[in-house]
Amino acid sequence: MLRSRLPAPIDWLVAVVVALFALAEELSGRSMAPAREHLPFWVAAGLLAAGGVLYRRRAPFGILIVYSAANVAAFALTRELPAAWQFYTQLVLLFTLLSEVPGRSVKTGVGVAATGAYVAAMMATSSPAAGPGDYAVALVMTAIAAGAGLAVRRHRVLAVQAAERGELLAREAVAEERARLARELHDIVAHSVSVMTMQSGGVRLMLRDDQRREREALTTVEQAGHEALVELRRMVGLLRGPELDRLTPQPGLDRLDDLLEQFGSAGLAVTLEVLGEPVPLSAGLDLSAYRIVQESLTNTLKHAGPTRAVVTVAYRPRELRLEIADEGPVEGHPRAASAEGGHGLIGMRERAALFQGTLTAGPRPPRGFHVEAVLHL
Repeated sequence: MLRSRLPAPIDWLVAVVVALFALAEELSGRSMAPAREHLPFWVAAGLLAAGGVLYRRRAPFGILIVYSAANVAAFALTRELPAAWQFYTQLVLLFTLLSEVPGRSVKTGVGVAATGAYVAAMMATSSPAAGPGDYAVALVMTAIAAGAGLAVRRHRVLAVQAAERGELLAREAVAEERARLARELHDIVAHSVSVMTMQSGGVRLMLRDDQRREREALTTVEQAGHEALVELRRMVGLLRGPELDRLTPQPGLDRLDDLLEQFGSAGLAVTLEVLGEPVPLSAGLDLSAYRIVQESLTNTLKHAGPTRAVVTVAYRPRELRLEIADEGPVEGHPRAASAEGGHGLIGMRERAALFQGTLTAGPRPPRGFHVEAVLHL
């Protein structure tokens, strides 16, 4: 992409600072050292160094090696005292290398060695005018630049690992919730297929002897039903634990009163409001709606404690709308930081998406938390 090939604004800023620093030091006659004998050469070198700083992230190893070698050669040939801008540019390049390249790579070792050669050549050239204190300062500043580069890289690695770990946990939560959905829908579908199979068998037994064609058709339906049940059990068997390997009745919105009573016994005061005329719901949608209310109240009890909450079930012509709102944490029970992004919300969103619905959740002013799910009928 074109954007990734262009230097970042911070790179432009650092490059401009290096260029201005080099020009100011060279053209001002260097008050702390004699003026250069080859001034045009060093002015051009300062501008080239600024260009290297500008693109240092594109090739941190190559630019550092070229810069170090060029300066060592210049020190040896001209024998002129090094300028401050040369040293600081070297530190910038060293910092960039160690922050961009893995610490145990060959490039890192060679880059550090090249910087060491640069510092040695600089000290040898500066020996007539520099004392032990100057050498100590140069070594300390070099060590600081190297340590800062390593620290920045370590921080980046940890940030990437944390992001990957969070993404992995989110994927695992989605997979776990989908497995749970598959188990529950297996029970619902298996129950429906069982009823169809038994009904077709009952009708077949009521046929007259001369209704052979009808009997054959119903026999085919029975066999297909039995085969479907076997395949359902085989396909979903891996998602089930041994203790769940049986058909179990699944709850729906008609059992909300029992659910709210359970939460009430745990200290959560819940009020139920039903808007509109209740309509028959498919078994899967009814179960998902029940689970969304259950998970929302579980999160409320977990993160806000024994507070108050309102559950609203609104039947509309083409959708079922669920709203669960609480009044916020009770005194002495601050809401946990993960209340807005836990795995419970991931599961609820998966259930809403199963029926082309949506789920939104977040704080509600002035305090409290609000969950709203819209399931299409």
